[in-house]
Amino acid sequence: MAEWEKRFSLAGKRALVTGATKGIGFEACKVLADAGADIVAVGRDAKGLADVSAAVKALGRRCLAIEADLASVAATQAAAAEALRTFGTIDILVNNAGVAVVKSIIDTGVEDWEWVNAVNLRAPFLLAQALAPNMIKQGMGKIINISSQSGVVALADHGAYGASKGGLNMLTKVMTIEWAKYNIQANTVCPTVILTPMGEMVWGDPAKGGPMKAKIPAGRFGKTVEVADLILFLASSASDLINGQDILIDGGFTAQ
Repeated sequence: MAEWEKRFSLAGKRALVTGATKGIGFEACKVLADAGADIVAVGRDAKGLADVSAAVKALGRRCLAIEADLASVAATQAAAAEALRTFGTIDILVNNAGVAVVKSIIDTGVEDWEWVNAVNLRAPFLLAQALAPNMIKQGMGKIINISSQSGVVALADHGAYGASKGGLNMLTKVMTIEWAKYNIQANTVCPTVILTPMGEMVWGDPAKGGPMKAKIPAGRFGKTVEVADLILFLASSASDLINGQDILIDGGFTAQ
């Protein structure tokens, strides 16, 4: 194996990925497994979990599929406990699960706010809280929180979503301050619109998606594999000095 391949290899590592049944999460499971990691796939959809488990196993890696609704504190904590029982420790945590309510602030109900923040912000906090102690004991770990461009720049009708992602960005920085001394790197990935099922739901209408795409200098939306490849870099030893960063993968949107 070439030296550069060793730096990007995840052989012997164990990764937990939430929102694993579709979109970025599904792609991340495949990319991380292809690099050598065993996978804990967490999601709400039983069929999607079966599909991602089959994809990971086809790459020669183990896959533990956990059906859980991360809007629930108990289900989130139980998922972390099951992962630890099965694999002993988790080396890489990818907090990818996310939900969105596209409404103006005035029209956003309390239940909308609480649901979005429970999944997008509280669940990453709970999973990191549960998994970090073992990372500390072993003296290494990677936490990759999938945030959003809208956690960095404001977007109309994304009050709850933007607040949850902005909060996730700051939570990640606090993880860095507290855990960097244990050789744990925590970073956020902040994509622009990615053509996932959720991306299609929000931006699929050309009347809405067209003006958004026009604001991206690259002239297009992103692909799931482009985000998954960045996740791989952040999960590997090649990124060991990168910590506490909000990494935008946005085709230049925020350069303007």
